[in-house]
This record gives sequence, structure tokens and C-alpha cells, in this order.
Amino acid sequence: MTQLELQLAPAPIKPTPGPTLAAEVRPGSRADRMRRPLAKDALKQLAEQHGVCVRPLPLRRTDTVTGVTEVVEVPCGATLAVKCKPCAERNRRLRIQQIREGWHLADEPAIRPEHPTEDVLALVRVRAHMEFEREALQYEPMHPDQRAAQLTDLDAGITELDEALGETNLRGHLTPKERDDRPRRKRSTKRRQDSPDLPRLPVSPRTVGRAYAGRAGKTYRPSMLVTLTLDTHGPVHSHLRRGAYVAPCECGERHGPYDDVLSTPVDPASYDYRRAALDSIHFARVLDRWWQNVRRAAGWNVQYAGAVELQRRLAPHAHFAIRGTLPRRLLKQIAAATYHQVWWPSFDQPVYTVEKPPIWDVDQQAYVDPKTREPLTSWAYALDDLEIEDARPAYVARLGRIDARGIEQATKDAERSIRYVTKYVTKDLTDQAKPRSDAQKAHFDRLHAELSILPCSPTCANWLLYGVQPDGAKPGLTPGRCTGKVHQRNTLGFTGRRVLVSRQWSGKTLADHRADNRAWIRAVLAGDMADTEQHDQDQAATDQLERYRFELARPEDPDVLPLEHRILRAVSARIRWRSTLNAARQRAPGDLSATASPLSPAA
Repeated sequence: MTQLELQLAPAPIKPTPGPTLAAEVRPGSRADRMRRPLAKDALKQLAEQHGVCVRPLPLRRTDTVTGVTEVVEVPCGATLAVKCKPCAERNRRLRIQQIREGWHLADEPAIRPEHPTEDVLALVRVRAHMEFEREALQYEPMHPDQRAAQLTDLDAGITELDEALGETNLRGHLTPKERDDRPRRKRSTKRRQDSPDLPRLPVSPRTVGRAYAGRAGKTYRPSMLVTLTLDTHGPVHSHLRRGAYVAPCECGERHGPYDDVLSTPVDPASYDYRRAALDSIHFARVLDRWWQNVRRAAGWNVQYAGAVELQRRLAPHAHFAIRGTLPRRLLKQIAAATYHQVWWPSFDQPVYTVEKPPIWDVDQQAYVDPKTREPLTSWAYALDDLEIEDARPAYVARLGRIDARGIEQATKDAERSIRYVTKYVTKDLTDQAKPRSDAQKAHFDRLHAELSILPCSPTCANWLLYGVQPDGAKPGLTPGRCTGKVHQRNTLGFTGRRVLVSRQWSGKTLADHRADNRAWIRAVLAGDMADTEQHDQDQAATDQLERYRFELARPEDPDVLPLEHRILRAVSARIRWRSTLNAARQRAPGDLSATASPLSPAA
């Protein structure tokens, strides 16, 4: 095109911006009504802002002395934000308080048990005589029917006496609730040859870490933050940033922080999905073994508090706050020597498919081959094969990398570490690792597909795929459709407890910390809120329990207000309660910021 043609050519028409959605919507139309905020969403948002439960449970409380019946409300107590955000946040704050109070203790938190009374000892003495008589009855020369009748009478007396012992202040049980006459299978405790040995010291009852003297007479009592992960199952795409420099991934490229292929296998064909699924299933048992080894190698009763999360590569890992310090070399040695052996029948290769599984035979009362009608190997017989001398476990789960660093008491680093440990306790396990791209969704689906056909327990229906009948087999089992939590998409293999706290961490449970917060609030208010709903709910839990009888009220009961009315009333009560508490704190002399946490929804 020449210069003249360019001058004569019409200028390109620029598209004019179209009218906005607001201009297109006609007032009063359905589109105008649809974009208005929902009243229920506004109420829920207001309740969440003020820490009010969005789905309270109405309880009917009956006073057995006066006969007065009233409806009281209690929070639902959900621990996940998707169910109830205020209750989940209240639970997270309690966990933060629990970790903070028990991390750098200077004194032992152990509570010495009381001595049993003479009445309790008398019951235990009678129980001992009855156990002796039951054992001696086995050797008495008598007819089997007569022996069986006497055993039945004696067992009935033992059951009645155990119920009487259960009403005393004894903690725990003298004997197991049910007698199991089956011989217990014993496994060798000899360490594996492919695992390094560990030092084993007598475990002292000490739970407090060492204190170190510093300058000017200052004493330091450091602790540790430890992160435990599983071993690698294959290289994955990673964002490797070292300061301002981004290192190349194993694929040779540099990925951004939001790349679609992050945390997915570099080579999905060689990625060991089976081992990744089995490690997730048995990760809780590996953690239990880890803490046993830590205490045996350290020589004292190490206390911990932490939580389990899911890495972006969909492998569980755990963050733990440890009271006291241990050498990093020892921790790495313990991690390398920690393993968990799964003594199950072999399940390396499936014998059947999900489409053509074994079927239940009514006559044989067992699952049989669909072609030959031969019964599958029973669970007890399959375990008998593991009693031979050179038997091997079906799987061995191990730990991978460990990161440990010291934490000083009452520092910003300690507070950041506490919130780092508890940042995901209000979310489901897979919420922080939800797939965004097609590659991440394919990785998620492939791991879940592997979990759906692996056995999760001795009673899992997936044992039928490997030619073994589950323990206690019954009709109706469908392999590939086991209802265990291992196979669900929101757990992705891990079914243990998300929050792990040792028994002597702070010497208190969550209920104890909650009671401490309420006691602190009552001390601040000094009776100003004695007639509020919060005080009424607290009295219902602390007054004489035998005086009241509780039952769940039905929503259709005439004295139960609709949910929206109850939430509105609770929001107003919480605002008034908060204002009164703030005013009382301003009038009260001294520093009222409690050591655990100041005013929080946990109170």
C-alpha cells in the first residue's frame, strides 16, 4: 500500500465499550433482584464477624427439682470452617493457647493421682477373688455343662462388679471389657537389617527441657520446631527460589509460583503412585513409631504438640513443637531409622478386577471365585502364612526428610511458629492443596484411584481384589467402594488425628483451657454479666449436673425459635457482652492480659 493510499484509507473504527452490567440491568427486573445480597448471607457474615455460631444446637434443659423446662443453645463445636467458621476459629485459638502454655514450661505439668479409698480397694479385692475362682473352675473335675453353667453365673457376677467399679472414681479398666480367648499373634521385635540402629536409653519421667545460663544471669530455655515429611515418590515440578534467583526445576525449566504444573510429577509414568498411597495410609503409624524412638533415644519423656497437613504434592507431613532441645544429628538419625511394618497378607498384584469381583456364596458363607466357585483364602489362614520364619511384611512405611530449628521462649519467632503449626487446622486436609490446573487434577485423580483399590484395614472390602476374604467377611462387600475414610477424596489416604498433642504437654485438655478462659472473664466482669446468656450456658455446664436433664430439642417444637431468630438474638447478646467486658477491662486495675491469650472467641 502506497503513502497516498494510506492517507486516503479510512481510519480503523475503534470498538466502543459496551454498556456495563449495571446499565443493562433494568430496575425491578429479575436480574436486578438476583444481584442483591441474600439476607441469610448477610446474617451469616454478621455472625461470623462477631464469633457467633451459625448453626447452634437447641437443648431442652429440665430442672428435676423445680420441674422448670427451658431451651438453651450450645455452639455446634465444628472444627472445620466449611461447617461453622466461628466454632472452627474458636477451636484454633484454643489450640494456639494450648501450644503456647506448654511449649516452654519450667515445671513439670504432671498431676499426681489420688490414692484409692478403702471402699474401692474392697471392690478390687472381691474382683480379684472372682477372677481366681474363674480360672480355678477350668481345672475342677465336673461335667462340661455344669462347668459352663457356673462360668455363666460367675461371668454375670463379674460384669455386675465391673459396673460397680465403673461408678467409682477409678480411671480406666482393671481388665479388658471383653474376653478374647483367641491366641494372640506375636511378631518379632528385632530391628530390620536395612535400617540403622538407634541408641536406647532408659526413659526418665522428665518432660521439661534443659535450661541454659546466659549473660548477666539470664536463663534460656529453648525448644524446637520440627517438620517431618515422607520420602520422595518421584521428581515433581517445583518452584525453587533462592532469594531473587529462581533455580531450574528437574525438568530443566524455571517455574513461577503459580505455574499450572507445580507439584505434579515430571514423569507421571514413572511416579510411584502405589507407594505414595500406602505411605499416606500408614503415615499416622509411622509418626507413632517416630515418637517412641525419640523418647528411647533421648532418654526422657519428650512432649510435643503439632498438626498434620498436606503438601502440594499430595503427601501428608507434620509440624511439631517440641519442648526442650535435641541434637539435629540425633533427630536425623531417628528419622532414618524409623519405619512401620504392615503385617498383612500380600497385596502386590490384584487377582480380580472391580468389574468382575468375587461373589458371595450363601451355602458356603464365603466369597468365591466367580468361575470356579472355590472359596477365597480366609483372613485367619492368610495370617497363618506370616508365621513362618522367613516371612516378610506386606509393606514397610518410612519417613523422609526432617527439618528442625531452635525456638526461643517469648519471641516473635515463637508466636509465628505457633500460628504456622495451626494455620490449617480449620480447613479440611485437601483444602490447602486443591488442584487448579488440568495437570494437578490428573495427579489428584490418579492418586485417589490408587487409594480406592488398596486395603485400608483388615475388614476392608478391597481384600477381595487380592484373593483374600476380609476379617469378618459378610455379604454386601463391594471392592473399590469401601466406605473407609482412607478412600475419600477429602482425606486422600490419611485418617489419623489432625492435631496431635502429648498427654503431659500442658497438663490440661481443651475443656480445661476453655474453663480457664471463662474463669478469667468472670474475674474481669466481677458479676456484671451474671444475668447474660453466656453465664447461663456456663452455669449449665458447671452447676450440679445431677439436677438437670438434657435432651436435644426438635426444630418443630413450639418453644424453639427459628434458626434466624436465634442467631439474631445471639449476635445481639455477643455485642452487648463484648461491650460490657471491654468496659470492665478498662475499669479493672493492673494488667489483665492473661498469659494464655487475651479476649478471644475461645472464651
